[in-house]
Amino acid sequence: EIYRLASSFVYSVAFRITRSHADAEEITQEVFIKMHEALPRFEFRSSCKTWLYRIAANAAISRCRKGARESSLAGKYREHLEVDAQQSPAAEDINEKTVGALLSALDDEQRACVVLREMEGLAYEEIAEILHIPLNTVRSRLHRAREAMLAFANKEKLP
Repeated sequence: EIYRLASSFVYSVAFRITRSHADAEEITQEVFIKMHEALPRFEFRSSCKTWLYRIAANAAISRCRKGARESSLAGKYREHLEVDAQQSPAAEDINEKTVGALLSALDDEQRACVVLREMEGLAYEEIAEILHIPLNTVRSRLHRAREAMLAFANKEKLP
């Protein structure tokens, strides 16, 4: 039941940080396995949603740090077919590509903060709790991320 209710937002966080569908699928499964194993130790000091965000963001950042961004061969093949099947990109595809390009200009920590703030709508305090970092670190990472995305957009002449 928890998986059915929360898997889509866990997948969304994982995808936006890793930029890989295959990695996001694996991370989503890992998150719920980790959650199940850690459930007896959950002390209800934060909401279950915040706890899942923390596990998902940390798992995605770890995947990026370990250099495991390469998807499985099947995942790469599936993504390649999805791209080739599109004759002309729709406006939402262009926007998704633009967002992906902007996110790729960021380091893992900045990307996690941007995803949690701008795409998931979390408050700075929630992000700090999820990532186990001070509130001012969240603010500075977001500030630097916005500057980096703006510089990248200007350099690449993105829409």
